Amino acid sequence: MDKQRVAQELAYKLTNEVLQEIFPNTAPQTVRDLLLEKRTTPAPPSAATGDRERTKEPVSCRLFTDGASRGNPGPAGAGVVLFDDKGREICTRAKYLGRCTNNVAEYQALIIGLQAAREIGCRKPAVFLDSELIVRQITGRYKVKNATLKPLFAKVQNLLQGFDSYSVAHVPRAQNSRADELANRGIDEKHRG
Repeated sequence: MDKQRVAQELAYKLTNEVLQEIFPNTAPQTVRDLLLEKRTTPAPPSAATGDRERTKEPVSCRLFTDGASRGNPGPAGAGVVLFDDKGREICTRAKYLGRCTNNVAEYQALIIGLQAAREIGCRKPAVFLDSELIVRQITGRYKVKNATLKPLFAKVQNLLQGFDSYSVAHVPRAQNSRADELANRGIDEKHRG
């Protein structure tokens, strides 16, 4: 383990709330950029404020996705949440996926999330999932052997190639609670309708 690896893990795993508590006068993304040794230059002054500022296309974003399956296989849902570089929630998706396994739901959620990131103009997503298996497959640490997952893996790889840059990291389930909530909402909404 080296200094760069420690800084990277801290940047991706510390929540906005923790960073804000430690550095109350600094935006959480600024702390992350420092930990990741990103060189940031201040944006030029803009007249855009309020809602218009929120609709400005983000260059970078943080994407959290989660898939849920009740029964494995069973009724499944996908949850997606995107945050801009200031830590504001800018996009959410909750979708019923039908009957599938948890791993299929995880991949489907990631695909939906990457498509959403592209739709809002994000060019540099930092992707976070609580499925260690999927993260290890996407980052090349594990091979994809399951025939059902192979086309989903290929679609994710294809989507990732469309971005200027990206990162993929595992986060504990507790730090992925919003995406988990949305995945379960996707299942619940199907059963209500």
